Amino acid sequence: MRDAIGRPDRANRGGTAISVSDAGEFGLIARIVARLGGDRADGVLIGPGDDAAVVAAPDARVVVTTDLVVEGRHFRRDWSSAYDVGRRAAARSLADVCAMGARPTAIVVGLAAPPDLPLEWADGLADGLRDECASVGASVVGGDVSAADHVTLAVTALGDLGGRDPIRRAGARPGDVVVVAGRLGHAAAGLALLAAGHADDALAAAHRRPSVAYAAAWRLAEAGATAMVDVSDGLVADLGHVAAASGVGIELATDDLPLPAELVEAGLALGVDPLGWVAGGGDDHAFAATMPGDAALRAVTLLADLPEPVPFAQVGRVIDGAGVTFVDAPPPGAGGHDHFRA
Repeated sequence: MRDAIGRPDRANRGGTAISVSDAGEFGLIARIVARLGGDRADGVLIGPGDDAAVVAAPDARVVVTTDLVVEGRHFRRDWSSAYDVGRRAAARSLADVCAMGARPTAIVVGLAAPPDLPLEWADGLADGLRDECASVGASVVGGDVSAADHVTLAVTALGDLGGRDPIRRAGARPGDVVVVAGRLGHAAAGLALLAAGHADDALAAAHRRPSVAYAAAWRLAEAGATAMVDVSDGLVADLGHVAAASGVGIELATDDLPLPAELVEAGLALGVDPLGWVAGGGDDHAFAATMPGDAALRAVTLLADLPEPVPFAQVGRVIDGAGVTFVDAPPPGAGGHDHFRA
């Protein structure tokens, strides 16, 4: 037999799986490109295969963001499948584009991997990247590969504003309400459950692969969001960025934070306050926005039009002042995630 890149298939040599070093750099690239499929998203003029891709920019402005995903920091291979890692890595950057009110068009991916990484793992990764992009009408248009001690992905996403103004962090004004569309705390709860040995709990899947309501960001923008942010490091931490950029204070109420039954059950099982996951947990990629009260009512109607229900909550208000404060006792661990904080 021969493998997908035309080399002799050595998958069964002594029970040892084919690794990326067996394929070589260019064989690995060819194998990944083959799995991305021939279909291209609208706006991708030239896909993988040349020194660079060509993506249309009809708006004459391009929204650009990049994210790193590092093995041992963002995922563990014994907890997550390669497909999960691919979808999660793409979601991080795609959500940032959507939080600006833009539509993702393409991503490019840098992959560094150990030479003994099984080729099947790289296959699953490529499939996950492809499918997460397809969920928002985007494509994987290129990238690079290198050897490293641990799997590391650098994902850069591009987006188009379609003639609309970007929704920035700096637009919040006193009198606006603070709303959240999407799930909060599920990924953090899933991580805690995995660490405690509960790998089969349904919430563990939320850590492995987020379920991002991308269309909710576009609905919030359409409704009149004055500022918006992708919740990746925790609700309080990310709203802190909005408060700082806008020169305002944000006042939250712990009693208004959404707390679904599954988080309550997980908190009871682990002996922790689940509101800490809601206020401080990231990686669900919900969208937090500020908007006038009447715009929030429009948002409810627009979100109800989506094919699948999206959790929505009003959690606070914008005030004169600085930073994020609570009108009642703040949940434990509300500070969120910081890579360089012990």
